[in-house]
Amino acid sequence: MSSIVLADDHPFIRSAVSQVLELAGHSIAACVANGDEALAAVAEHRPDIVILDVKMPGRDGIEVLSAMHADGDTTPVVLLTAGLTDEQLIEALRCNVRGIVFKDGAEDRLVECLEAVAAGRRFVDQELLNQALAESLKPPPADPLSCLAPREREIAGYVGKGLRNREIGDAMGITEGTVKVYLNSIYNKLYLRNRTALALIVMAP
Repeated sequence: MSSIVLADDHPFIRSAVSQVLELAGHSIAACVANGDEALAAVAEHRPDIVILDVKMPGRDGIEVLSAMHADGDTTPVVLLTAGLTDEQLIEALRCNVRGIVFKDGAEDRLVECLEAVAAGRRFVDQELLNQALAESLKPPPADPLSCLAPREREIAGYVGKGLRNREIGDAMGITEGTVKVYLNSIYNKLYLRNRTALALIVMAP
């Protein structure tokens, strides 16, 4: 069975999900409470699968998935959620999420999802795929930065003001390395090659 890193900010949910997975024969490499701890646990334990709650303090599950994708980490990711916005769903699929499971009735569905993901398949409800298709058919937004998460937009704004990575980190209370991870994600989303191109977009009227 699979080794798993589980990230959820609610201790009760972490405990309940861990018990369900262990009963199904999986091993829990680490249980953490936020996105930054999840990235550290993935780097330390190199699990077979990562399960991320979408809503967590600081960096949420979508941002963790995006950071892993930007860093070239191909560890399969499963999102555990009460619901996703259209933007979150599109970003998750773009970053090659392997599974999405709703918390409501997650006991059986999560085990089924992990079996599919371990076998190399994707496990996403047809309802969510239809939602993603409908969103993808909408006309593109006028604001090119609209696809960015709030913290990514904040970093893009600082880049537009000419701040360097260390200055941005100091302003936001994060490390310079974390700023670089966010910038890589921004470049991928906007199909840019460098911060100069990003600054031009931010400063465009």
